[in-house]
Amino acid sequence: MKYFVYIRKSTEDEEKQVLSLETQMDKAKEMFGHLDLIFLEPESASAFKPYNRPIFADMIKRIENGEAQGIIAWHPDRVSRNEIDAAQVTYMIRTGKIQDLKFGSYNFDNSPEGIMMLQMVMSQSQYFSAKLSKDVKRGLEKKIKMGWKPGVVKAGYLNNPGMEKGSRIVSEDPVRYRQVRKMWDLLLTGAYTVPQIQDIANNEWGFRSVKRKKIGGGPIARSTLYALFTDPFYAGQLFHKGEYYKGSHKAMITLDEFDRAQMILGRKGKPRPQKHRFAFTGFIRCGDCGCSITAEPKLKVLKSTGETKKYVYYHCTWKRPCNQRKVITEAELEKQIEAELSKITIIPEFKDWALDVLNSSSDEEIENRTILHKQQTSTMLAIQKQLDNLIQMYTRELIDDQEYTKQRSELQGQKVKIQEKLRKTEDRADEWLELAEKVFDFAVHARHNFVHGDLNAKKEIFVALGNNPILMDGQLTIELNEWFKPIAENSEKLATDFELVRTDKKDPQNGGQFLQSNQDLFSWLRKMMASDS
Repeated sequence: MKYFVYIRKSTEDEEKQVLSLETQMDKAKEMFGHLDLIFLEPESASAFKPYNRPIFADMIKRIENGEAQGIIAWHPDRVSRNEIDAAQVTYMIRTGKIQDLKFGSYNFDNSPEGIMMLQMVMSQSQYFSAKLSKDVKRGLEKKIKMGWKPGVVKAGYLNNPGMEKGSRIVSEDPVRYRQVRKMWDLLLTGAYTVPQIQDIANNEWGFRSVKRKKIGGGPIARSTLYALFTDPFYAGQLFHKGEYYKGSHKAMITLDEFDRAQMILGRKGKPRPQKHRFAFTGFIRCGDCGCSITAEPKLKVLKSTGETKKYVYYHCTWKRPCNQRKVITEAELEKQIEAELSKITIIPEFKDWALDVLNSSSDEEIENRTILHKQQTSTMLAIQKQLDNLIQMYTRELIDDQEYTKQRSELQGQKVKIQEKLRKTEDRADEWLELAEKVFDFAVHARHNFVHGDLNAKKEIFVALGNNPILMDGQLTIELNEWFKPIAENSEKLATDFELVRTDKKDPQNGGQFLQSNQDLFSWLRKMMASDS
């Protein structure tokens, strides 16, 4: 049996991964040197996305052609970190194209159980990569909201080397800060062009960028200088995903100087943040053409008093052919949103009473979940057993390729569905009552908070209310969040029935009449808390 030796580095940073590649190669020779090995060139591409690794693709093709029957790698995550490549490898194992896998830090057994464990390890690698990416993005956004720019800092600034990586603050570069400021001063005089400033900085001042591992240490390029002069970072602003944030670093120039620089350059550059902020832009779409709804402020002088009043109007951006020309004031839009909120508004007493009712049955719900989890686990084992039996039938040639593929696809589909149900059952087992409390709390307070809240509060409430908001002929429609639909359908009846129970001579805490009258709603609540949907 011949084996391909496949080694891969996990990032594009060659300097950081050279030792890793050498170690992988040395370990392969040390542990498996007695086998018939075919060494491949090291792979430098990421395995997180499929169809991204030419050496891996070539290896698979050569195995299909019979040049080798096995693969040697340091760990399964070197072979795959995505679902498609993982499925391709495991399928080739099941069909006998790949007869063996050997790893330096993992033991593989070519059996149904071994293949299942391999799939789990590869899935875990994919999950780890996806989670790491999400965590990194969350960390970057947090740092930006704190006013610090992540990544490589701009010319004239340095990351504080005395702090841990990822939490370093930006400070002035003692060597280059004044030089970069002088570049701005030359531009702001209006007497120097960018090429002239580049020549003065490089040849008269001897400006050189910060030397890093693979880049830097040279004179400033003209494109870099243009980018510098159009970057609001130097005016104390951070621009991220279409939004501006106030930077915590020391601004090199004022916003007025930045604006003047853009005029001198004769270009708009990256515009400074607008003074106007709007609560509902970025979420609503036009019902005619599907473009975003934008907002613009208008000033109007009242003839009767001479007073100048500010109005905000919302309308389609008209970036595509559109018949919607009607505009709507922000005040009217807020009234319509408030009307939607009124549909799900409930009285505080009902919230407290409903949570008591749900809380009293929490033990029963947890028990039901435990039973459900056992049933789902049992179903999962049964499906896996069917898959194992199917493989045995196939290897004994009791069924043909077509039948095997058909049954395997059906069983794999059932397995995926059960896995998802298991995950949701596990995740929600301890959260159903907390979730109900959040839903009811929103229903009690959202309308009041929307009417009396600031711009950020209005935006958060509007986003939480539902999905797919559409503006058509001046009318807003929105798909209420699934949690709120039954409350909206029953809100008036809830208030009326609860008032009858509260004023009844019977103890309202028993809630017999109320529960009987609204049993459909409570059945829905319990179902939603326990559901896997």
